[in-house]
Amino acid sequence: MQNRRDFLKKMGLATGGISALGFFPAGAYANFLDPGLYKPVKVKGRVTSRNKGVARVAVTDGISVVQTDADGRFEFTSNNSRDFVYISLPSGYVIDRLENGSANYFKVLDKGREAQDFHFPIKVLEQSDEDHHFLVLADTQIQNEYEADQLLTVATPDLVKTVKDINDPNTFGIGCGDLVFDNLPLFKDYNAMVKQMDIPFFQVIGNHDMDLGGRSDETTTGTFNGHFGPTYYSFNRGEVHYVVLDDVFFIGRNKKYIGYITEEQLAWLEKDLSFVEPGTTVVVSLHIPTYTGSVKRYPDQDHIGGIVNNRKHLYKLLEPFTAHIMSGHTHFNDNMKLGDKLYEHCHGTVCGAWWSGPICHDGTPAGYGIYKVNGSDISWQYKSTGLDKDHQFRVYEKGEHPDHPERWAANVWNWDPDWKVMWYENGIRKGKLERVTARDPLSIKLHEGPELPERRKWVEPQLTDHMFFFDPDTSASNIVVEVTDRFGNVFKETVK
Repeated sequence: MQNRRDFLKKMGLATGGISALGFFPAGAYANFLDPGLYKPVKVKGRVTSRNKGVARVAVTDGISVVQTDADGRFEFTSNNSRDFVYISLPSGYVIDRLENGSANYFKVLDKGREAQDFHFPIKVLEQSDEDHHFLVLADTQIQNEYEADQLLTVATPDLVKTVKDINDPNTFGIGCGDLVFDNLPLFKDYNAMVKQMDIPFFQVIGNHDMDLGGRSDETTTGTFNGHFGPTYYSFNRGEVHYVVLDDVFFIGRNKKYIGYITEEQLAWLEKDLSFVEPGTTVVVSLHIPTYTGSVKRYPDQDHIGGIVNNRKHLYKLLEPFTAHIMSGHTHFNDNMKLGDKLYEHCHGTVCGAWWSGPICHDGTPAGYGIYKVNGSDISWQYKSTGLDKDHQFRVYEKGEHPDHPERWAANVWNWDPDWKVMWYENGIRKGKLERVTARDPLSIKLHEGPELPERRKWVEPQLTDHMFFFDPDTSASNIVVEVTDRFGNVFKETVK
């Protein structure tokens, strides 16, 4: 039988030339066709540091997961449907980088060879990574040269400054999907941003990062694979185990997709987590959120493409751990406590409302998440692009909210139930603001009505659960809104 590449060409699937790393035809796919075409590939190798074997490192082809022995050696049988052999980088070692700046933890499987030997040399960190930082960038989503320029001239300098201000050599980034907007050649501009930040990046595939036009979900990842490697994998920093998943399932019609984690990934994750001690903090990054408040805010809408439909099975696998899920996709900000030890952080986006202005369509400023890890504890803050890191809410005076003109309002975009939102009049504490599901006034102004900007006329202001309302006395000469986050950080704004 003809080889895989010739077969793909015959089927009209290997289109678009060779991808950035030169090992995938764009449009090729990993797990495909009749299992009768599979041929076993014997895989063995060694993980070493300073010419000595590193024990208990997880090694995988995306199906099998094994650990290295005391001498750093591993061996298992893969097959010629797999594209990569890769490691779950252990804590305490340097994150190697590809030429494009993203993390390098994988080797390409040669499908034409029945036996292959892989060597993974890793370097010991000069300092402990028990304490570290990471940034989560959701939806940079550039579609054309204008947006690429905005990414590189507006967002990137802010990101570079943030990395400098953090001043932690163990900082890394997570690109939480929709790195581009269906224009895959712009990965080069996204990579330019990553290289300027000068920290290793782990990438998540989004629905706008896929090769379109194929007949099934398996046809969609070739270009992404060529730039960044596997679409699901894990790694470790300090006491935390990190997982990246592909939860965008293309249904083979137009650009339609659903939020769904395949059985292949769930089975792999179950094996991967079997090597992680119960009670460990686990961070899972994916593009489509597993769940958001939008389900309740818009009960009549079909959310099949906005949340993970088989999420309960993911939650079940995460039950032994303290888990944080990082997501994007929605262009709004939601923090949700899904269980006693399960949190989801759905991030506002780097591109805001698709590069149409300074905010997302729920009023959250364009920006990204900053996470600080101390041992197994994680704290976080939302950073608004171009604004001070303490800019955590926006106040609207009476008459500025068209849906509630009689009341004052505040949008506290990174709020969760452990935050406190209070107001003071003339130095006297008056009480808590009332949380009301509502739209943001600035989003209404920018995104609704006949005088919309030329860009993205289809963007609409969205209901959010982080709008707060209060009714100060008209005689008050000094009004202060005070917001305290779950970590005790206090932010204040004097508005009168």
